[in-house]
Amino acid sequence: MSPAQIEIQVIAAMVAMACALPGVFLVLRRMAMMSDAISHTVLLGIVIAFFFTKSLTSPLLIAGAALMGVLTVSLVELLSRTHLVREDAAIGLVFPALFSIAIILISRFASNVHLDVDAVLLGELAFAPFNRIQLFGMDAGPAALYTTGGILVLNVLFLVAFYKEMKLATFDPALAAALGFAPGILHYAFMALVSVTAVGAFDAVGSMLVVAFMIAPPAAAYLLADRLSRMLVYAAAIGVFSAVSGYWLAYALDASIAGSMATMAGASFLASYLFAPARGVLAKRRMAAA
Repeated sequence: MSPAQIEIQVIAAMVAMACALPGVFLVLRRMAMMSDAISHTVLLGIVIAFFFTKSLTSPLLIAGAALMGVLTVSLVELLSRTHLVREDAAIGLVFPALFSIAIILISRFASNVHLDVDAVLLGELAFAPFNRIQLFGMDAGPAALYTTGGILVLNVLFLVAFYKEMKLATFDPALAAALGFAPGILHYAFMALVSVTAVGAFDAVGSMLVVAFMIAPPAAAYLLADRLSRMLVYAAAIGVFSAVSGYWLAYALDASIAGSMATMAGASFLASYLFAPARGVLAKRRMAAA
């Protein structure tokens, strides 16, 4: 393997783990589609922040994306609480509207800037090794390696620091509130983390692969594990497997890397869905026949 191939796989594996860990709680909270909404609407936060900073490298772009993710969640919950529309319908109303505004702003005011909608949606991992960091005149490696690695560390630190609170708020929010854990604040902090994860992975893999890694590995892990700690480990491992195997599938077929990785993530879920020891389709049929 060439150094570039190794770097692509390492970056993809880091993105997979960074997305799968918060994805576990999205799946458990039945908010899987919220990741799809956030991964699209954060583009509006990036665009607005760019208009203020005039720089695509400013850290304010990530801050704007995180705030837009929180705004997306707030608007969805605001609509849901009216009881006039269900949560899935609220998501379908909010995220196309915000995403469309972002596309209009890009096409109208930033058409000459390297802020391309297709690149945001699809990404291109093959180019990640070419954008490198130089320290004291020496090659320090791809910039995406540090970005995705930083996001992975941030997600791990957040889950380690608030593991008990997240666990309780996910399975029994009423008890969490009674114990003074402030599940509302924790919820919005978690959604901000999801937003940062989504925008941090945009440049390397695109939002479509972010959604695939946030949902498919945790959904597969849910069928394999009966404890939250194991589900987190399984989701991260399945994400890494999907990233590495997807790269080699793309290499063999000369196809899209992101598309192949998303395909392998879906195949991993399908395998769990069919063959999971206790919750798989075949296992349930055996128990029903016994």
